[in-house]
Amino acid sequence: MTGFFRPEARDALWRWREVLVGAGAALLGLWWLAGPGRLLVLPAVALVIAGAALIWIGIQRARFRTAGAGVGSVDVDEGQVTYFGPLTGGTIALREMRRLTLDGTVYPAHWRLDQPGQPALMIPVNAEGADTLFDAFATLPGLRTAVMLRALENPTDEQIVIWQRDVAISAQGPVH
Repeated sequence: MTGFFRPEARDALWRWREVLVGAGAALLGLWWLAGPGRLLVLPAVALVIAGAALIWIGIQRARFRTAGAGVGSVDVDEGQVTYFGPLTGGTIALREMRRLTLDGTVYPAHWRLDQPGQPALMIPVNAEGADTLFDAFATLPGLRTAVMLRALENPTDEQIVIWQRDVAISAQGPVH
């Protein structure tokens, strides 16, 4: 059964998996609304809303995902981004990160994660597991996802600052 789909078709379906599940949920909700009268109205409306939300999130994630055929591997665990590359690597704590840049001056483009006191962590956008960075970057306060996705879809030969922490606000953190 592994030969049922071509690898390219399977990869395309996997890339858009959240959109497909959301569309299925929304269609099921609409079918329930049209079906047995008023019996399933509340679950049906909830399913349509949840399906629409999943479609929206899925479109953003699918735009972020690449083939993952690049060098190295990315791991995101408990607020730490780790990159294991053939020549470089390192770890950055998201809560201490100061700047996120998309560096188009190298091929393929790289995510540049800057943290004070450490060398910048450079991660190819097509590294294995780089799709997990979407959720990690989404936790950054004030990150504009649309700006990030637009920069990723329209590559340039320059460095684009996607997000930068406001140092004045972060310095006013809680005192223990």
